[in-house]
Amino acid sequence: MSWLYLVLAGLFEIGWPVGLKMAQESETRITGIVVAIFFMALSGLCLWLAQKQIPLGTSYAVWTGIGAAGTFIVGILFYGDAASLGRYLGILLIISGVATLKLAQ
Repeated sequence: MSWLYLVLAGLFEIGWPVGLKMAQESETRITGIVVAIFFMALSGLCLWLAQKQIPLGTSYAVWTGIGAAGTFIVGILFYGDAASLGRYLGILLIISGVATLKLAQ
């Protein structure tokens, strides 16, 4: 169950940078801030629950890895962020590191 909480924490981690991006526009500023705070709290709660069984270093690395990779993908798909081979390789390294941490558990 702890790994499910950790994966959810990582997925919710994607929500707060998206909320902050939404807050850059004046017409969605308040909504964006609310979205960011909501997802920060939800992500933090799930991370807290996961850390009851998963070591601190592992949980933090997996949490940030999922959040970074997910935010990267959202940025490309919805916000027109640059997509280059080097950036994809960087995300592949992050995902490989997260998988290695899970397998070495």
